[in-house]
Order: sequence, then structure tokens, then C-alpha cells
Amino acid sequence: MYPTIYHALLDLTGLDLPFLRFINSFGFFVALAFVFASWTLGLELRRKEGLGLLQPVTRKVTVGLPATPGELIWSGLLGFLLGWKGLYLLLNFTESTADPQGFLLSGKGNFIGGVLVGGVMAWLKWREKDKAKLAEPKTEVIRMQAHEHGGNITMVAALWGLIGAKLFHWLENPGEFIAFIKHPGGDAVFSGLTMYGGLIVAGFMVIRYFRNNGIPAWHGADSAAPGVMLAYGVGRIGCQVSGDGDWGIVNNAPAPGWMPDWLWSYTYPNNVNGVGIPFSGTPCFEGYCTVLPEPVWPTPLYETIVCVGFFFVLWALRKRITTPGVIFFLFLLLNGVERFFIEKIRVNVAFAGSWTQAEVISLGLVIAGIAGILWVRSRNNIPHGTQETD
Repeated sequence: MYPTIYHALLDLTGLDLPFLRFINSFGFFVALAFVFASWTLGLELRRKEGLGLLQPVTRKVTVGLPATPGELIWSGLLGFLLGWKGLYLLLNFTESTADPQGFLLSGKGNFIGGVLVGGVMAWLKWREKDKAKLAEPKTEVIRMQAHEHGGNITMVAALWGLIGAKLFHWLENPGEFIAFIKHPGGDAVFSGLTMYGGLIVAGFMVIRYFRNNGIPAWHGADSAAPGVMLAYGVGRIGCQVSGDGDWGIVNNAPAPGWMPDWLWSYTYPNNVNGVGIPFSGTPCFEGYCTVLPEPVWPTPLYETIVCVGFFFVLWALRKRITTPGVIFFLFLLLNGVERFFIEKIRVNVAFAGSWTQAEVISLGLVIAGIAGILWVRSRNNIPHGTQETD
């Protein structure tokens, strides 16, 4: 396993680049997942624009205004944070890279660096606005196509996805929330994320963004659904590569002759959580040199394979199914089925009796998916069994 990109490059290429310790392998694949989701969303929004299903929205903006105090303060604070941490990092590189997460969330920093960089960034913001300032600010009407919202939609999904993933994890593990309140720290923030929590909260906020910006909610949701399925699969690669604990239950059965051993069962050496017994093999990464005592099902790999496959299904059907909302509800159905069954061989915490939180949510998604498909089809007066065409 590779807890960070630093460890991956060190093992695979021999390159020793300590600054890469700041890039967690799980976080890297989550970022890559958002890139894929944003890309496919943009492609689908453009396609729907070409079909005339999405119209540009006009809005008024005022140009030629000077920088506001809020803009200057925000730029200054951001610069202070970058300078405060950045200069300390440069001056204490070995200490900072030994525990990157702990350093980022600690009170360590360089005040002079913060003041200098904060001042420069505030001045740059003032200069940018001053160069565009008009003697008489004017109001202009601009037309914005749906695909031009792609970057903003991705940012909304990323921010609220992280918040939702953490909140749902704390809901499932209240003891960790109490521990975080008592002792805030890097591991408490960056570890323990529930993907379904992120999916639900981000989904609500993205649909809210659609409505606030004149994008028909069902067309927007249909456009996003295939990419979200792909992003889910790519994100699970990060779980597998880092060994973040999202593995399955013990599997000591012999692998079928046609299947590689690592795809049937795995012991996750050098897992990012440091779970297991001391690892005597190579490579052995300092701080992570443990291995599970018994092999387990590599469930993140199974989810990656299934969800990427489902992405291609949704991507193929998006042009054949034209009823707004069907692709979105089909996504809920497929994802719910996949997660419900993977939970049967996955390590998890009981949430409601013997049921895990993911089983409850996934069953709800299956029901919502079926009910939603029936509902949107009935609203559009499409008889069951009728094939839809472009």
C-alpha cells in the first residue's frame, strides 16, 4: 500500500521527493475523481445545449467597481495562511514533512511570512480591481451557458461532499466526534469519511445550485449522474491504494485458478491506518509498517470494477432515454444495488440492529430509484415498454 504519493514514487521509481508526503494517495484519487466528474458533466451539458434542452441564462453584473473591503480582507487572510505555513515549511522542511497532516492542522507557522504574503495578495487584489475600475461603474447583462457552470458545480460538490462524508462518519462513530472535539488533529479530520454521506449532501447542494442558476434540475441531475458513478469508482481506487480500512471481512478460502490472488484476498501491507501486526516484508514504510494478520476481501477493487462498468451503462443509455430524471434515478438504483451487496463481505459498524449505515442508505436508494423512474415516466405520460428515442 502507498499512504502518500511520496511512498508510491519511492517504491516504484526510487525517487525520494519528501514534499510529496503532503499528497495522500486517497486524496489524490478523490481529486482525480472530481476531475472525471467535472469533465463528463461538461460533455453532457454541452450535448443537451446542442439539442436545445438547456437554454442560456441571463444575469446582471456590475463592472468597474473598486475592490471591496471584504475582497481585500479575504485575499489578505488567504495570503497570510499560505505565508504563515509556507515559510515555516521551507525553514523546517524535515520536521514538517515527517507528519504533514499534523503540521497543517497545528499552530506552527511563521508570522512574518504570513504578514508578507498576506500583504502582497491583498495589494494584488486591489491592483487588479483598480486597473479595471471605471469612473462610472456600469451594469451589463451577460448570457451564461449551462456548461460554463461546470467548475462551480464541481467545487460545490467537492466542498459539501467532504462535509457530508465527515458528518455521516461521525454519525456512525460518535466516539470519534467526541475525540475530535477534545483533541482536534490531522488524523481526526482527514481519516474516516463516509462516501454515501458525501454523495447525499453534495447531491442536495448541487441540485440547489441548479435551481438557483436556472438549470432544469432533472436535466442537470441526469448530466451529472454518469460522472458521479465514475467518480465513485475512481475514489475507491484511492481506498485500495492507501489501505484506508474500507476492506472486506476475512477471506481464507483459496482463490479460483482463473483469478489473481490479490484480487481474491489481500493483507494490505503498509496500510495508511497502521492496522495489523508488524510487517517484515519490503518495502516497509516508517510509520506504516503493518500488515493484516489474515487476508480479507479487497472490496474497494470490486466496487471500482462494478461502478466503472455502471458508468459505461449510464453513458450508453443517456442518448436513448430522454425522459428527464430517469438517468438520475437509474444511477440511484444501480449504486444502491452495488453497495447493498458489497456490504455483505465488507467490514463495517452496525448502525440499526444488525444493519450498517450503508445498507440502510443503499436500500433507500434502491427504493428511491425504482419509485423515481416510475414517477418521472408517469409524469411524462410514457407508457411502460415504449422505447424512447432522440
